[in-house]
Amino acid sequence: MSQMEIDRVLAQIRTISSQVKRPQAPQADAAGSVGLAGRAQGVEGSFAAMMKRGISEVNAAQQSAAQLATAFQKGVPGVELPQVMLEMQKASVAFRAATEVRNRLVSVYQEIMNMPI
Repeated sequence: MSQMEIDRVLAQIRTISSQVKRPQAPQADAAGSVGLAGRAQGVEGSFAAMMKRGISEVNAAQQSAAQLATAFQKGVPGVELPQVMLEMQKASVAFRAATEVRNRLVSVYQEIMNMPI
């Protein structure tokens, strides 16, 4: 991978990370305490939105690569093999990253469930 490609990927990562909003502090009730439901909702909402956005981006990358491959197979002018291969590799890397994130989340969940009370 060339330095230019690496810089572009890093720029995309920075853009995505800047778009992810930090969960805001939950509001205190009249007594000044923060409810557990408020904490869970704030964390769950941002995490769920981030995961949903990540999965949809992986899906979009896979669909784009498949459409490009189909266009190449049909002989559409302007679609070249290196372009198709690059998009297929990008989709593959995105899918492997999403799978790794899922595996890590499952592992952490299992560790938490196995903790003694």
